[in-house]
Amino acid sequence: MDMKLESIVLPVADVDRTRAYFETLGWQVDLDHQADGFPIVQVTPPGSPCSVVFGTGLAAAPAGSIRGLLLSVADLEAARAELTARGVDVSEIFHDASGTASYAETYARAPGLDPERRSHASFATFSDPDGNVWQLREISTFG
Repeated sequence: MDMKLESIVLPVADVDRTRAYFETLGWQVDLDHQADGFPIVQVTPPGSPCSVVFGTGLAAAPAGSIRGLLLSVADLEAARAELTARGVDVSEIFHDASGTASYAETYARAPGLDPERRSHASFATFSDPDGNVWQLREISTFG
């Protein structure tokens, strides 16, 4: 049975500020709705089948508490350059020096792209206005 992740709920403190931020990134606003006086917004990164939903009272986690939100890109250098041009403070590119392509924030970071340019092994990070941490991950092979 196919199962597709449709959306994630993101804990944020200010819905309008977060919507404006994601619009700055070029993400599509799919929904901006008021339900019983509470705003609900859904945005989708370009080319992604999964959306991000945020609003008042949607998330049990505190604003800014989410880590490791992975955004897969084919060209990490180009993705970093585009986000930087849009005013996002993106980390320098790094790779996992242990060679395991770990997703944990505590792995052995080494500067620059993975020397072998392995898929899933090069990263850059940025935070949204609430401090939720997003990770760009270069993927050259899927499957």
